[in-house]
Formats: sequence, structure tokens, C-alpha cells
Amino acid sequence: MRRCVIVGNAAIADYARVREYLKPDDFIICCDGGLKHTKDLLVSPDLIVGDFDSIEKPKTDIETIVLPREKDDTDTFYAAKEAYTKGFRDFLLVGVFGGRLDHTFGNISLMLWLYNRECRCLAIDDQSEMQIVGKDAVYIDDTYSFFSLLCIDGPALGISISGAKFPLDNGAITSEYQYGISNEVLPGATATVSVENGVLFLVKTME
Repeated sequence: MRRCVIVGNAAIADYARVREYLKPDDFIICCDGGLKHTKDLLVSPDLIVGDFDSIEKPKTDIETIVLPREKDDTDTFYAAKEAYTKGFRDFLLVGVFGGRLDHTFGNISLMLWLYNRECRCLAIDDQSEMQIVGKDAVYIDDTYSFFSLLCIDGPALGISISGAKFPLDNGAITSEYQYGISNEVLPGATATVSVENGVLFLVKTME
């Protein structure tokens, strides 16, 4: 099954970095103002979704879903649900972090929604990669300057971190005490992270 790439309206400064993640056969969904990124990303959308409050509705033969402006789902969340209905289970989110904090937080919740439906989901911005971590171990190489683990869905228990400056064995992180910020992979090593109960939001950052 092809991967679905959802392009949001948030700013992208380093288009070259984002293009490195794209594949020729990706199914591209542009959400409203995300259309502004297509030229610099060198992509053409397969589907356009939005209420068009950020950009004028394009005149195009490309399939377009026009949403009402008063609705429960954001344009990005609706796009993900539509892609899930079409059978996609592998997602890349681009242009969904930065700008309005409420939209950023909503898109973190979207990643959790996809994770809970056994989808693979990676989000990227100009300097970071983000994903949900659970029981399946995630590996982080030392090309990343820092990595942070944030609790976003109740307490995360049985956390294991190895190969890092600050290791952890059977740890817990709660939403009210986010002490898993700015860890570092040991030089030449690969850090391993897993969570026995609950999930964490992993942010891998390049300086």
C-alpha cells in the first residue's frame, strides 16, 4: 500500500530537507493552505481537502473535498480520516507543526489517533522528526542532537531507555512532570526506547 503524505498549512523553511523524505509513489493530500507548499516540495496533490479559509479554493480537476468552516474536525484530521477510510496505514505529516499552538497540539492528538488504529505515522518539521512510541522499541542514532519523550495520554509506565546519556529502567512519565526532555544519544551508540504501558511522544531533534 502506498504511503499517504498529508501537507498542512504550517510554515516550512527547509524544503530541501522535507523533500528528502518524499517518495515518488506517495499519495499526497494537501489541506487548505498546504497547497502553497506544492511548488517548493515539487509535488502535485492527489487530493485536496479544506474549508478554504487560508487560501482560495483552486480551480482544478484534482479531486477536492470542500468542508464547512464550522465543524468538529480540523482540515488535517479530516484528511487523515479520509485517507484511513481509503485504506492507508502509513502516514507522513508535513507542515503540521509550528504556528498556532492549538493546531500543533491537535495534530499530536491526530498522531495518537492513527497509532491507536495500528497505523505508522511520522511527522517532520525543519529540524525534528516526531512519532508515537509504545511497546515496540524505537531506535535513535547519534545523528540527532537531542531526543525528548513527552507524556500525552495518561501516565506512561515501564519506560526503558538505553544507549543514552540519561538511561531509564522501568520509569514513569506523567503529563504533569515532563522530565524526559533533551536526552542525548551516546556518541557512536544507538539509543533504544520502549514503553510497557501507555505511550510517549518522541521528538528527535537536529541542531
